[in-house]
Order: sequence, then C-alpha cells, then structure tokens
Amino acid sequence: MKRSRLFTMLAATMALVCAFALAACGGSPASDEPADSGSAAASGADNSADITELIVGFDQAYPPYGFVGDDGEFTGFDLDLAAEVSQRCGWEVTYEPIDWDAKDTLLDSGAISCIWNGFTMEGREDDYTFSEPYMLNGQVVVVKADSGIESFDDLAGKTVITQVDSAALDVLEGDQADLAATFASLEQIGEYNTAFMQLESGAVDAVACDLSIAEYQMAANPDAYAQLPDMLSEEHYAVGFKKGNQQLADKVTETLREMDVDGTIEELCNKYAEYGISYDNWVLE
Repeated sequence: MKRSRLFTMLAATMALVCAFALAACGGSPASDEPADSGSAAASGADNSADITELIVGFDQAYPPYGFVGDDGEFTGFDLDLAAEVSQRCGWEVTYEPIDWDAKDTLLDSGAISCIWNGFTMEGREDDYTFSEPYMLNGQVVVVKADSGIESFDDLAGKTVITQVDSAALDVLEGDQADLAATFASLEQIGEYNTAFMQLESGAVDAVACDLSIAEYQMAANPDAYAQLPDMLSEEHYAVGFKKGNQQLADKVTETLREMDVDGTIEELCNKYAEYGISYDNWVLE
C-alpha cells in the first residue's frame, strides 16, 4: 500500500512539473485567464465556413426545388444552386434527403450543413441563421379547376390539406387562423405530391402550399388546377443554417450574388421555367 501511495504521489508531482514546463515553453506571460482562452471556442470565433463538404438537407418530394428526376437522380433548382455554390467555394456537395420533421435535429447534430429546399425564413428567424433571402415566395390555395371554389369565402365547410410543419400550416394556425376555423378540417400530410393526388381524387377540396409548389403543379397540369387569387401570406426563401453559423451563411450569400452578376442565376431560372421558376422572383441583389 505504501509503495503504491508513494508511486501515486510521485506521478502527481511529475505531472505538475510537466504542466509548468509546457506553460514555460509556450512563451506566454502568466495570466489568470484559462489556458484555452485564445481558442476559437473560448473566444466565440465563427469558423463555420471552414468546411470541405456542404451537406444539403432537403425534401426529395418538393419540386421544383428538390425532387427525384425521371432518371432517378436528385435534381431541382435549389440543388443546382447548392452544387454551383459548392464548386465555387471548393466544397464537395452532398444531397441528403431528410424527414422534414427531423430537420432541426439533423441540423443541430451536424448531420446536415444546411436546409436548402424552398425554405421560408419568415417566422423562423429565431431558430436558424439564414443566408440573405434569394427568392420571393407566398402561401396560396390551389383547388380543382372545375370545383366552383373561387375565393377564400368558398372554402367554408371544405377540407383543406397542407404539408406537416410547413409555412402554409404556420400561417393557417397563425395570421389566418380565423379563415382556417371556417374549414370542415385542416389536414396535414408528409409531402405535397401526395396532397395533390388527394386533391385530384376528390379526397380533399384544396391544398394550401407555397407559391412555387402551386406554379409547379399547375405547369404540369394546366387544365386540372386553379390558384385562388388572394395569397395567405407573402414571404421569402433563404438557406437555413445552425444558429450561429453566420460565416457560412455569409459565404453562401456572397457566392449567390456573384452567380447572379455573371448570369448563372438567370440561366438556372430558365432551366426550370417549365416547372414554374421565374427570374422575376429572384430578390438577392
């Protein structure tokens, strides 16, 4: 026991001597500050743009911003934006289709770098660090063209469906709660493609969704659907990052601006024009 205790005391003493020796080798004057006070973590420095891979979290059933193309590959306006930004910044881009309900957990854990998928920023400013807004959006209501529904008043007693945790749901539970109270029911579903299938089948009377989604569906089925003339709300799309990742958000914003100046943005808008994307709705200058 004595030998063991002596050994322990000697080890502790040597550790203390080594600690002083290391401090002396550092050449820093003695200070009351913690030894790591100059580190990025301790100083609050934002190194979020120091990445080699941009992992883009997106809903793979959200055309035209992110979806599975006819060739089985991921495609979409936002995914193309992310790929071009990554190439210019020297990052590898990875597309990560996510469960929309799990987006916050995935972002906070670092499993994804950002949410880039027609992501509405209004009402979410306290939860994410955003790039500057780049695209005008709004929340609208789409009905079957022959439904006879022509205004919000005609939705009284009707069944309306929207995507779970969507901007449209936020509006209908918030500023437009009085309107939603007139519905027979407000249903929620995992993704909009199925919502429009239900509209087509007559299972629901209307879909509340993003303007971009409405434009995409109406472009694909010009005689099937009609958009009600009034908007539920008007808002903007931005890229959402983990709270505090301002440097990464600024880098993406700066690169998007460069892409607009050299004409790349307009080219991508034209590429997806048949899906309802318009350069007129680009707002980042």
